[in-house]
Amino acid sequence: MTMQERLASAYGYVREQTDLRPELGLVLGSGLGDFCDRLEETVEIPFGDIPGFPVSTVEGHAGALLLGTCRGRRVAALRGRVHCYEGYTPQEAALPVRLMARRGARTGVLTNAAGGVNLDFRPGTLMLLCDHINFAGANPLAGPNLDELGPRFPDMSDIYTRDLREKLKPLAAQAGIQLREGVYAMYSGPSYETPAEIRMFRTLGADAVGMSTVPEAIAARHAGVQVMGVSCITNMAAGILPQPLSHAEVVECAERVKREFTRLLELMIDIG
Repeated sequence: MTMQERLASAYGYVREQTDLRPELGLVLGSGLGDFCDRLEETVEIPFGDIPGFPVSTVEGHAGALLLGTCRGRRVAALRGRVHCYEGYTPQEAALPVRLMARRGARTGVLTNAAGGVNLDFRPGTLMLLCDHINFAGANPLAGPNLDELGPRFPDMSDIYTRDLREKLKPLAAQAGIQLREGVYAMYSGPSYETPAEIRMFRTLGADAVGMSTVPEAIAARHAGVQVMGVSCITNMAAGILPQPLSHAEVVECAERVKREFTRLLELMIDIG
């Protein structure tokens, strides 16, 4: 099937399960899937049940689409995501976000676990994305344009919507959440970056590095969706500390800061 046919097939299947049309879409990265338990009047659909949908294979990413309400808002939430390093194309990685946009979401909240490149960061730092560097070598918009979603050449100069960021920052401060702001670099993975690559990313202006989010952000903006993104710095990137990197460290740190991250997500839903 073409990507347009896969999107249409997924849309039709989800419409058969629920008539809820979300205002806001959430992508819940490593360790945040439990936030879905806060949704009410929920319909949960495993990725594997949705025709044409990619299926998550990574620890900490359950792989389900939930539609319901949260804090008075109609929400579509992804309990986990898929990544290009699992063997999926950027177009496939972005398909769930495109589905949420097609269902009606006008604001997207993207979360991830990331490695700290900025030497002022520490594990547990929450970073609000103000921009990104796509170092994955591919773009989810390559191939035939989906004209029903957006234009052939969409503008990305405000990909992480400035107005929403400016609303969120004082609310986070009032809630006692220390929120940094920075540039996220996407690396294809699944191997972690080398120390030389991290030095390169720092020279290029990156503050954090990870293996997701960018295809979703590009696809969302193409579809006219406002985007907010936040990274949990779960480890310092390669070469900064004298220790090897591991996925277990990522999951452990995400669990440790879950309460603060959850409160931040609530604020993002309120303003989205």
